[in-house]
Formats: sequence, C-alpha cells, structure tokens
Amino acid sequence: MHETILCLKNPGKNAILWIMAFAVVIVHFVPLCAQQPSRPSNWNGWEFLLGDWIGEGGGNPGQGTGGFTFTQDLQKQILVRKNHAEFPATADRSAFSHDDLMIVYQDPPKPARAVYFDNEGHVIHYTAEFSKDRNTLTFISDPIPSSPRFRMIYSKTSDKTLSIKFEIAPPGSPETFSTYLQSTAHRK
Repeated sequence: MHETILCLKNPGKNAILWIMAFAVVIVHFVPLCAQQPSRPSNWNGWEFLLGDWIGEGGGNPGQGTGGFTFTQDLQKQILVRKNHAEFPATADRSAFSHDDLMIVYQDPPKPARAVYFDNEGHVIHYTAEFSKDRNTLTFISDPIPSSPRFRMIYSKTSDKTLSIKFEIAPPGSPETFSTYLQSTAHRK
C-alpha cells in the first residue's frame, strides 16, 4: 500500500512501471506475431482415404477383423489414422488385439511424412508418396541398418473400397519386401 501511494505521488515512477510492463508484454508477444502464418496443408488427392473403414482379411499371421479412420486434424494441418484390429486365437498363439496411431504431416517441398505408434511399442517414421495416377499411396519406412524396413500400400479400388498391403524387408536387405498382411477395406 505504501509503494502504491508513493507511485501515485510520483508520476515519473508510475511511467517507468508502465514502460517496464509494456516491455515485458512486447518481449513475450512480438515473436508470436512475427511468425509467418503457416501455409494451409494441401491434402488434395488424399480424400479417397478420409473416413471410417471396416477391414477384412489379413493373411499371415492370421485372419483379423477391425477398422480404421483417416481424419484431418489441427485445422487440416495433419491427417490422423487410428487403427484397431482383433486377431483370433490359433494353435500357436492366443487371441490378441492391435491398436496403432499414425500422424501424417507435410513439409514442402519434401514428400509427406508420417510417424507411426502402436501398442507393441513400435515407432516407425515413413515417407508417403502417390503413384502417378494418384490411386495408390505408399508409406515406406526410413532404412535403419540392422532393422527391418516396412511398406504400407493403400490402393483405391473404388469410391468405397481400398486394397491394403503391409510388407516387410529383412535387416540388411532394405529393398527385398515380402507381403506380411494383405486386406481390403470398405467405407462405412
């Protein structure tokens, strides 16, 4: 209270406090205002993936059921794919479920990138590229010495169906892919 009275009696001190407060505001907010507005992401061509999908098939290691979604998020700056699959028990293993999340982002002029996480602890970084006709989208993982390499391929077969293939290349042979899972998906 005593300082407030002194400040009111001494307009010069009041002005100094206002200048200091203004300087603090400027220091904190000018960098935010100075940032270039972000370019809107261009998801043209990706529309065939957007929506809710029901999957069928699976191939080895067993037939599974499930579904996934591709949605835009963060005001259309990223795409988010969420996947859930159920695999029945076989003679060799118990029934299990698989959940994963993939975030796709753009960093022009480079191809789109994605980062994948799943309930088994995998984190995989992908580059995403379209075929020339833009009906097939391939996610291929970054090569890492002494680790397998992964490739996911989504092919539009109609407005309501997709063909999906997941391939793995063994460590030391990053271009020698073999099909691990193959399925189709139908738009809900």
